[in-house]
Order: sequence, then C-alpha cells, then structure tokens
Amino acid sequence: MEFLQPPGWVRPRGYSNGVAASGRMVCVSGMIGWDGQGVFHTDDFAGQVRQALQNAVEVLAEAGAKPEHIVRMTWYVLDKKEYVGAYKEVGAAYRDIIGKHFPAMTAVQVAGLVEDRARVEIEVTAVVPMA
Repeated sequence: MEFLQPPGWVRPRGYSNGVAASGRMVCVSGMIGWDGQGVFHTDDFAGQVRQALQNAVEVLAEAGAKPEHIVRMTWYVLDKKEYVGAYKEVGAAYRDIIGKHFPAMTAVQVAGLVEDRARVEIEVTAVVPMA
C-alpha cells in the first residue's frame, strides 16, 4: 500500500490524499450505528460512529481483511456541526477500532439516511495484499 502525498502539499490530518494498493478488493456497504441484530444502543453521534466502525471491521474480517487494509472510507453525516463537535470522541473511537491508519476519506453531509435513528453511515473499501 502506498500513501500518495504530492511534493509540497500540506500533510492532511486524519486521512490521506490518496492510496494505491494491489490485491483482493473488499467493499463494505454503508455501516450505521446499530449492532449485528439491527438494534441501536445509542443516539449519540460518537457512539454510533464507534458501532459503525466496529461493524465495518467485523465485515472486513469475514474476507480476511484488517483495518490496516482499508484504502478508502466515505462518511455520510446528517449534521456537519454534530460531526465537528464530536471530533475528539470520534477520533478516540477511530483510534480504538481502526488504529493509526489513515486511508483516503471523504465526509459528506446528507439530507437523510434510510434508517431514521442513524446519525452516520460509513462505507469502507479495503485491499488485502495477495499472499
């Protein structure tokens, strides 16, 4: 995996400008803040991020992928201010579950998500190196 940082560009914080990788691609559908049985345990933004990330990691594991294989994440949030206001807690959840691995990321504020209680939805793409 190669993290792409053009010369002279300011290094981004918490994500990478781009990632190049070869191997088996694993695509994870948008994960939200409910557990594997479809039950929400919190309406707290950071709590839902934690659960969504944990869900993504569990799906990745089914393909033999780990958090360090993630090359791209897309975050869909209902409220940008809620997301920014929870940076500290979101960062802690991210480090606990994903670690210090920062793939290419995009965050987008959306008008709504299919599940009414969901505050965030996170899509993940990973590339597992060929053995």
